[in-house]
Amino acid sequence: MTSTAPVTKPPGTPPVPASASQVELSIGGMTCASCAARVEKTLNRMDGVTATVNYATEKAKVTYHEGVEVADLIARVEKAGYTAQEPAPPAPPSGEGSDGAAAPTAADGELLSLRQRLFVSLALSVPVVLMAMVPVLQFDHWQWLSLTLAAPVVVWGAYPFHKAAFTNARHGAATMDTLVSLGTLAAFGWSLWALFFGHAGLPGMRHGFDFTVSRADGSSAVYLEAAAGVTTFILAGRYLEARSKRKAGAALRALLELGAKDVVVLRDGKEVRLPVAQLAVGDRFVVRPGEKVATDGTVVEGSSAVDASMLTGESVPVDVTVGDTVTGATVNAGGRLVVEATRVGADTQLARMARLVEDAQNGKAEVQRLADRISGIFVPAVLLIAAATLGAWLGASGDTAASFTAAVAVLIIACPCALGLATPTALMVGTGRGAQLGILIKGPEVLESTRRVDTVVLDKTGTVTTGRMRLQDVFTAPGVAEGELLRLAGALEHASEHPIARAVAAGAEERAGSLPVPENFQNVAGLGVQGVVDGHAVLVGREKLLDAWAVELPEELSRAKAQAEAEGRTAVAVAWDGAARGVLTVADAVKDTSAEAVAELRGLGLKPVLLTGDNELVARSVAKAVGIDEVVAEVLPEDKVDVVKRLQAEGRTVAMVGDGVNDAAALATADLGLAMGTGTDAAIEAGDLTLVRGDLRVAADAIRLSRRTLATIKGNLFWAFGYNVAALPLAAAGLLNPMIAGAAMAFSSVFVVTNSLRLRAFK
Repeated sequence: MTSTAPVTKPPGTPPVPASASQVELSIGGMTCASCAARVEKTLNRMDGVTATVNYATEKAKVTYHEGVEVADLIARVEKAGYTAQEPAPPAPPSGEGSDGAAAPTAADGELLSLRQRLFVSLALSVPVVLMAMVPVLQFDHWQWLSLTLAAPVVVWGAYPFHKAAFTNARHGAATMDTLVSLGTLAAFGWSLWALFFGHAGLPGMRHGFDFTVSRADGSSAVYLEAAAGVTTFILAGRYLEARSKRKAGAALRALLELGAKDVVVLRDGKEVRLPVAQLAVGDRFVVRPGEKVATDGTVVEGSSAVDASMLTGESVPVDVTVGDTVTGATVNAGGRLVVEATRVGADTQLARMARLVEDAQNGKAEVQRLADRISGIFVPAVLLIAAATLGAWLGASGDTAASFTAAVAVLIIACPCALGLATPTALMVGTGRGAQLGILIKGPEVLESTRRVDTVVLDKTGTVTTGRMRLQDVFTAPGVAEGELLRLAGALEHASEHPIARAVAAGAEERAGSLPVPENFQNVAGLGVQGVVDGHAVLVGREKLLDAWAVELPEELSRAKAQAEAEGRTAVAVAWDGAARGVLTVADAVKDTSAEAVAELRGLGLKPVLLTGDNELVARSVAKAVGIDEVVAEVLPEDKVDVVKRLQAEGRTVAMVGDGVNDAAALATADLGLAMGTGTDAAIEAGDLTLVRGDLRVAADAIRLSRRTLATIKGNLFWAFGYNVAALPLAAAGLLNPMIAGAAMAFSSVFVVTNSLRLRAFK
């Protein structure tokens, strides 16, 4: 898939034009982090090309200018000894089997091949290892049985390593496969020489097994158990790694598979069932109870409750009726709906979520770039260390067998698998888990921002508050029943389209039941409404409207009105039949979860700041309700950026949470932008993290998940670096048997991936 986007070049690479094309390539043949580093370096050497290669996802994200073709990129990768192709478009629903099972992928075939090699190698190598380790099992000619069993393991089981090593050698490169291939072939070759030309082939030959290098006559020592055992251990590591990588990407695959497969479309008054791919913007389709909404749209008929838990993590179904928007892949939990499609295909929220998650998984954090640079020079360095180890042992002891064993152990223990997997696997699991919880992390760079943030700026309307006016308090004059006040005022306001009127009408209907129909309704511009309800001449609006009819508010209602306005609420006066009967207060309601969210953000060490264009009184009232001390009010939309910059100038690292078009610039300016998914497209595009739900508590979850993911990455890298730093000197000093070294190397990769998978349990 290709797109056009402005790009920036990583340090040390040539500049790219401001407008360039992007393509994502599937890379085949990579077996370790140094392979990924090699492909990345090869692509970045091309003029005007910027590439990031991810070993875990086996994809290259490439940006290139007009003078470069995709075919040129593929040819360059193939010249380096790997394969490259543009990913195939997602298969349509009809591409699935009749039982609904998805067709097997190339990754499944690779996993099956690895499993076959592993199990055959395991069956053949276990007897070889046991005979070498347990002297009592060493009958006459046991070494020849070991050779018979070990040969298929070293030749066929390790064939992928030999093939990759040979391919890389042809291109003047060395990777982890070079180390494995050299180590196993050296051990096997030495054993062949000892068996056919030395004393190891004699009938009574016996030798013990030691975890460290032991002195022995080189001509009578065989290392078949090391050659077969190392191959089997590394195959086991590769197999578990491949399985874990598939698990790590499971959240993204599940996200892509959430959508409906077919849809019932209304055509000329008839219901026609079609594949979702044939749905077009403007089509009206039917969603029955229990069915998935086929695509994003607007309800044009019916009312129901929609379960969006698989997209947003929100467990409570949301009521929808005519005029409300619904999202593709959500489930209709109630009545029949007719929906008009507003977005289809790649434009839907589900597709955009999947794209954001995949982009994040394909990116690289700064810590990963450091790991890549190290792994790129690591393999050649290990080859030199192995050669130096061999020379040093020969010079110091003259013991050929011990020297050779130490050098092989160095080759095998140093494989930098864990280094290459440390970041991508944690990133895959973390972003995938985030998607399940309604948190979309745009890229790995975001993770590093979350660690440094100390201030969180919260937009008020739509973020801390609902963004919709709601009826709050009802004050009545003596002798007036609250229900009657609400019925008469609500009936008149129901005929108005003003937001305050709608809030009064909705609140009245909720508290007093059905409302009567008014007569002689009249809207008085800027003041309120008037009309006749149940034979009463009713006025609802500002105090000035009542003044115009010579109606005065009694003292207790005036006090209630003044108090409400002091708290930032809007007061609505109600009168009928020439007398003031009550005051209703209306306000943009604070979300039920906002106070809890602010407390959680404080618990993460963040100082909350409320930012709004509303007046100071309203802002202070909302801030007090949710527990915020610092308020910046009466700010024009274009000035929100200046507020963020001022906080940054004070030395603060700022996160911004917003949902509107007027928040987009501030979201982009902040060190970390969190966009509410219920907000505008502009805000979502500008944010670093998108919170699919309109619940502010998810902001705290997002920061916690990001920090946890970053901590996992750093833990993985510490283990991978620490393992190699500690193990290489041990191997060079002759304190590790090659087979134990192979087992330890395989374990390090499995440990890193398993550690990353713990993020799946994040709540």
